[in-house]
Amino acid sequence: MPETSTSAIRRLRGRATGLAVATTALALTAPIAATAMADQARAAAADPVSTLTFTANERRDALAYWTPARIKAVGKSVDLGPTGPKAKPWRGTALKTVGRLFFVNSRGSDTWCTATAVKSANRSTVMTAAHCVRLGSSPFNTSSSMVFVPGYNKGQKPYGAFAVRIAATPRSWEKDSTNDMSALVVDTDKSGRKLTDVVGSQAIAFNRAVGGTISAFGYSATNPQLGEELLRCVGTAKKIDGGQAIPCDLTGGSSGGPWLADFNATTGKGVLVSVNASLDSLTPTEMQGEVLGATAKKVYDRAQQS
Repeated sequence: MPETSTSAIRRLRGRATGLAVATTALALTAPIAATAMADQARAAAADPVSTLTFTANERRDALAYWTPARIKAVGKSVDLGPTGPKAKPWRGTALKTVGRLFFVNSRGSDTWCTATAVKSANRSTVMTAAHCVRLGSSPFNTSSSMVFVPGYNKGQKPYGAFAVRIAATPRSWEKDSTNDMSALVVDTDKSGRKLTDVVGSQAIAFNRAVGGTISAFGYSATNPQLGEELLRCVGTAKKIDGGQAIPCDLTGGSSGGPWLADFNATTGKGVLVSVNASLDSLTPTEMQGEVLGATAKKVYDRAQQS
């Protein structure tokens, strides 16, 4: 269950494997088709955003796939040890905007991340980590059966479940494992309501200076919670090479969870300035996230305009 393991939440900056898949596919293609594919690849490479689109049938199947029994089983399938001293169960105002993102990873395993509903033109955009959507440096290894459950708590789905229709990631993540963030577009719920009409939304900021107090949230696969409850770390953000970091010992399963600046515990609202992306060690003391810049804005815009 890699997405809820410590090794998975740590970002791999080097190039991953997966070239055999691409090489085999090209080798089995006739020369004319190969030329066309190369042209398509060059056109795609010019686009800084990579997208996955799930069909109506795939979305319907995803909702059916994530039964209460399957959700219960995935939480029990991994235990990353005791919850650390910095991560505390969230006992304040219910965070309707934050939820568990269930999916089947590229290796066919059931797993989960954390995601957040944000303000958007389509009222249907969710922010998470790119490694929840696809393996870095591996264009063909993608996730499937993606379903967002806002406000998830101990098996309860108080606001329903929303199938993911589109998943946008930076092309740089697909190619080089950089910019570990993603913007998802979800379907309406079974009553035809759009996500943020149901749960509200968090503001989002780009090119914000690093610093200040951050509340980071996630459904960590540590015990006793095992992904069933939302945990929070609070710390001051600092610059690190290529990103930012806060003191935090959330681990696998918290991937993609929001970093909220200016967080108001009474209203449950803040400004999303990053997402949980990687840890500093196998025994984490620090959570790392991207600084949301120009590339992240393009990914977000692609999603909110879809």
